[in-house]
Amino acid sequence: MIADREATLFRLAHELGLDPDAEQRIGGIYTPVVVHNGTAWVSGQVPRVGNEVIAVGRVPDQAPLELAKKGARVSALRALILVRQAAGGLDRIAQVLRMGVYVHSAPDFGGHSEVGDAASEVLYSVLGPQAGRHSRTSVGVAQLPKSASVEIELAVALQAEAGDGR
Repeated sequence: MIADREATLFRLAHELGLDPDAEQRIGGIYTPVVVHNGTAWVSGQVPRVGNEVIAVGRVPDQAPLELAKKGARVSALRALILVRQAAGGLDRIAQVLRMGVYVHSAPDFGGHSEVGDAASEVLYSVLGPQAGRHSRTSVGVAQLPKSASVEIELAVALQAEAGDGR
C-alpha cells in the first residue's frame, strides 16, 4: 500500500512535469511545511512547475475551468511532495484533515467546488479512500500570489515515528 502511494505520486507528478525528489520552490519568506504535535501544516501552494506558474488569471474569463483544475492538481501534488519531504515519506500520512482551495475567480463564477474536486481526486488517488478523505473549503478570491488561478493548503495528521512516544 505504501509503495502504491509512492508510485502513484511519482506517476502523477511526472505526468504534470513535477519532480517529487526536487526541492519545491516557494515564493516568499516562510516555511512551506510546519510539523507540530503530529500535524503537518502546508502553506498555500500555487501551481508552479519549475519556475513557471502554469495556471494564471481569473477563472473562467482569463483562465478556462480545465486549466484551473489542472492547476489544482499540480498544487495538491506540490503539497503532498512537501509533506513527503518534511515527514520523511508518504507512509507517515495517517489522514488528510483539511484542504483549503482558493480560486481566483470572476464574480459570477460558481465552479469553485469543481476546481476543488480536481485537487481532492489527487489526494484520494495517492493516499487512498481512508487517508485521502478530508474536509474542504473552496472559495473565490479577488487575487492570488503570482496571479495564480488556484492555491491549495493542507493540514495532515502524521503517524508517530517509531520511538517518539506518541
